[in-house]
Amino acid sequence: KEHEKFWSKDNRMEKAKKLEMTPNKVYTLASIVEKETLRGEEKRRMAGVYLNRLKEGMLLQADPTAVFARRDFATKRVTNYHTKFDSPYNTYLYTGLPPGPISMASISSIDAVLNSENHNYYYFCAKGDGTGYHNFANSLEQHNRNAQIYYRNLRKRGLR
Repeated sequence: KEHEKFWSKDNRMEKAKKLEMTPNKVYTLASIVEKETLRGEEKRRMAGVYLNRLKEGMLLQADPTAVFARRDFATKRVTNYHTKFDSPYNTYLYTGLPPGPISMASISSIDAVLNSENHNYYYFCAKGDGTGYHNFANSLEQHNRNAQIYYRNLRKRGLR
């Protein structure tokens, strides 16, 4: 009953259908968004990136899915150890959503998927400045510049 009540509220079911997603697929994407950013104000934008990638058939390349696949929850940095591990949950190796959620998604992450930002971003990179925010990019070239900012910020902070 609670599940039905939740999905009938705020037009959630209609929004999921408009995205061509089932509630389970929304939960799965929301769980990735939940683990990808600690900043609530970024969740809708982050969800939009992943939805753009799904529409294009691109790999999601979501670090939290590779960590989940390896069950290496204490890791501080995602490496090839994670991204090369063969698992249907590893979105570095398999397109589309993983078979199920990788964590419990908050209502704010679920609603971020259902009310995602409409934009042309396909990439994001942590700023590396300790704020927990990300830089978003339309192109791989722009993303690579953002990655250089990330590494520069890590060096400034003595973390690389």
